[in-house]
Amino acid sequence: MIAVFQTLTPFLEIAIIAFMINYILSFFWNTRSMDLVLGLLAFLLIYAASSLLNFPILNKIMFFVANIAALAIVVIFQPELRVALSKLSLKGKREKDLSEFDKFLEQLGNCVYRLAEKRMGALIVLENEDSLNEFAEKAVLINAHFSSELLESIFTNMSPLHDGAVLLRDRTIIAAAVILPLAEESLESIRGMGTRHRAALGVSQTTDAVIIVVSEETGKVSIAREGIITRGLKIDRFKGIIRSLYLPTHEAPIPEQFKIRKWLKE
Repeated sequence: MIAVFQTLTPFLEIAIIAFMINYILSFFWNTRSMDLVLGLLAFLLIYAASSLLNFPILNKIMFFVANIAALAIVVIFQPELRVALSKLSLKGKREKDLSEFDKFLEQLGNCVYRLAEKRMGALIVLENEDSLNEFAEKAVLINAHFSSELLESIFTNMSPLHDGAVLLRDRTIIAAAVILPLAEESLESIRGMGTRHRAALGVSQTTDAVIIVVSEETGKVSIAREGIITRGLKIDRFKGIIRSLYLPTHEAPIPEQFKIRKWLKE
């Protein structure tokens, strides 16, 4: 029995190696990274040839280059490697939901900062526990699955829906051209604010919604929540704030404060 296994071992190794090579190349084929893969294969052939033909100087150079290239490959192929490893991992439902939330946050963040770069004003309301149906019923109902392309098209200057806010419930765009109540002019904190910022602050004072504002004048991004507005956010801090609001920490008990939190647990 052992002798039979030892006889089959080379064939098993060849099959496993072939499967691994095919699996890896499938992620790079027809991508810009494929040129780098071909270059890597050429490099390995030269390295092997320098050893077989006993070229000591060339072999030494290729050895040092290989050490540097190993780190460069991890950096260059990081997106593809992440996809490949995620396919191999056995995730539970919670991990999959977290991945979906990260995908949603990535699309939302990219859309918001594209609008900011183009100086297109935007007002995006993320509904939480408090229902905002009273505002949606007076607006243009959409009820479409969230996509960054749809959200960006709503706020283009030529769109008839770009005035007012867009209401999101979980990953659904509920309504556009939503009219929100403005914060009171008597408040000292709203001095110098435009209509969008006043509307964001106003609805955050009366509901638990999270409101994203893109300034048409400055191109800066702000977030309003619980009657407080944080202005001039960079994209990393923007994502960090949204993630901290919707994802529970590991140290604290999991509160059921936000709908997305409950969605992640279901």
